[in-house]
Order: sequence, then C-alpha cells, then structure tokens
Amino acid sequence: MTQMPPDVEPLRPFDARMIKVSDRHWIYVEEIGTRGGRPIVFLHGGPGSGAQLAHRTLFDPARDHAFLFDQRGAGRSHPYLETEDNTTQNLVADIEALRSHFGVEKWLVVGGSWGSTLALAYAEAYPARVSGLVLRAIFLGTSSEVQWAFVDGPKTFRPEAFAAFRDWLPARERRDPLAAYVRRLTDVAAPDRAEAAHVWNAYERILSEINPVTSTIPKSFSKDARVPPTPIIEAHYLANDFFLEPGQLLANADRLAGIPGAIIQGRYDLLCPPANAYALAAAWPGSQLQIIDTAGHAMTEPGVLDAMSAAITDLQK
Repeated sequence: MTQMPPDVEPLRPFDARMIKVSDRHWIYVEEIGTRGGRPIVFLHGGPGSGAQLAHRTLFDPARDHAFLFDQRGAGRSHPYLETEDNTTQNLVADIEALRSHFGVEKWLVVGGSWGSTLALAYAEAYPARVSGLVLRAIFLGTSSEVQWAFVDGPKTFRPEAFAAFRDWLPARERRDPLAAYVRRLTDVAAPDRAEAAHVWNAYERILSEINPVTSTIPKSFSKDARVPPTPIIEAHYLANDFFLEPGQLLANADRLAGIPGAIIQGRYDLLCPPANAYALAAAWPGSQLQIIDTAGHAMTEPGVLDAMSAAITDLQK
C-alpha cells in the first residue's frame, strides 16, 4: 500500500463517478488537474490496492488531466473484492472503455508494480492509443518472478521475515508456503482467511521498503481490523498466472516500438528486481531505464516519486 509522503497536500478531484463496465462490475473513476489538459491514466498496483492519495501528487494540476480509477474488486469499485469476471483481459478492456467514455484519443499510461504489468498489457493490445509509458518496478507476470518475490528473495535477504511468514502455517504446509497462502486467500469459506490476509499484507510491506517501519510480522491481529484487500485479489491473480501466457509481455514488447517510455526502477527492489526492468528496456526500443540506487520497491522510497514526476513531465513536452 502506498503511503502519503509527508507535508504533501493531495490534489482534489474535480470530478468522480462510477462507470458500469459489465453486468457485474462498476468502476470508480476520479479526474484531477485541468479538464482538457494532457491526458494521463494511472494504473494502481496490487492487484487490488486501489488508487491512493499519494498517486495524485505525481501530476501537475495546471498541465495534466489525469484519470485515476480503482480496478475491478478494488477500492471504491463495486462489488468490493469481487473476483468473478476479474481478469487481466477484463482490466485491459476497462481501460479502453474508459478512454472511449471520456473521449480521449491517446493518453500517457502510468503505473507501478502490477500497474506496470497492466500498462504493458494495455499498450501491447492498443498501441495506437498510447502516447507514452511511465513505468515503475517492472513486473512481467511470470511464475519465476512470483517465486523470487515471495520465497527465494526473502529467504536470501530477509530470512527472519520469510521464516515468520512460513511458520504461521501448520507444519504440514510449510514446504510450499506460497501455495498454502493462495489456497486460503482464494477460499471464501476458509476460517483463517482474514488472518492469512493480514500476515500476507504485513510480509509484503516489509519487502517493499529498504527500511520498513517494522520488520516483524505481528503475532496476532484484531478481529475488528479491516481485512486488507490486496492479498485477496492478488491471490486470485496468482492462482491464475495473472491471466497471461508464459513470457507474454516480453515476447510482445515489439508492439511498443514507437511508443516513448521511461522505466523507473529501485536498485534494491526485492519484489520486482532490476533484472525485469533491464530485460524490458532491452526489448523495447525507445525506452529509457533509470535505476534509483538508494530505493526499494515502494513509490515512497527516496527518489522514486520525483523520478516518476520528472519522467511524466519529459514525456509530455
């Protein structure tokens, strides 16, 4: 979850609405900046985290007309935490439906982590509708990335956090903790689903920052605490290989030819390591890769938000 940077006044939307994108799903969309300004769509991470106040600070209110929305099942969209008819292809179709709804010919697409995945999937499907891409913390939706992010990377760099994550499970399930968590989080009847979501959320927060506020997964959680949404939606996508063919996004990167882009990557990102960003930059002519040497995964890591804002400005000139 992205936290608000200190001493930053969030931009207020000048319009917000719910848009029906299917028989089941309604999407919350807000507009910030200047109506008729340079069009930008922001894609949040997760999947499932929703658009945050901090995301608005990426944009120049005098120049940009930015659209931020909560993806299916996330944030203020309805039904909340709904996984039926919630696929990468559905989300790509939703982005294109929003573009058409608002009468935008082409727009700059901005996203980080899962938002970068979705941005690439959209740009490869509708390259003529994309004026540029600003991507952070590249995730290509492959099983090897998932294994690194939640198992191999933490075992190497935060072994105490991995041990706590693994050992919350019964001993019989610890051999494959990732699969055990996904089973719980995708089972609405699992009695310990909510607690599993809290553990997963705490674990992922620790892995998102170089210096997390706490590096310990709590021993217990209040029964009254709101169930964190990202683990629920994320597990649904994990269970379905993010609804992508193996290597799909990198294999189709030639479709990005002619689209200018900036890739912002934290050097010490445990969840989405620099190798992903480097591979994408090599496959995407016209992209520029910027490594932030003192940053981890989160947008709030030092230098990341500023680099993204600068890239948005440069691509809009």
